[in-house]
Amino acid sequence: MPDPAFCISLLTIELMIPWARSLKDRRSAVRGLKDRLRSRFNASVAEVAYQDKWQRAIIAVCIIGNDKRDLESNMSKIRQLCEEAQDMQIVDVRQQWL
Repeated sequence: MPDPAFCISLLTIELMIPWARSLKDRRSAVRGLKDRLRSRFNASVAEVAYQDKWQRAIIAVCIIGNDKRDLESNMSKIRQLCEEAQDMQIVDVRQQWL
């Protein structure tokens, strides 16, 4: 059986939540964004850093597919959705192909 061809794209997004005054505020904002990304893009999403900081978070978004152009399009839409989130600001975005 031949090896299947597929691509994996990983997007790491550093966020600033300036209005958050507690971990509960931050978790609420991050959870909402993670849920939107999961439901709209069927992506794997995890908070990977700054779990103990009130106003910062880093999330990782991973999608897998067999068409690199589709993945590139979806990652662009994911970035746009994050940029449109009015309750947080993007500090840094990094994309990797695995």
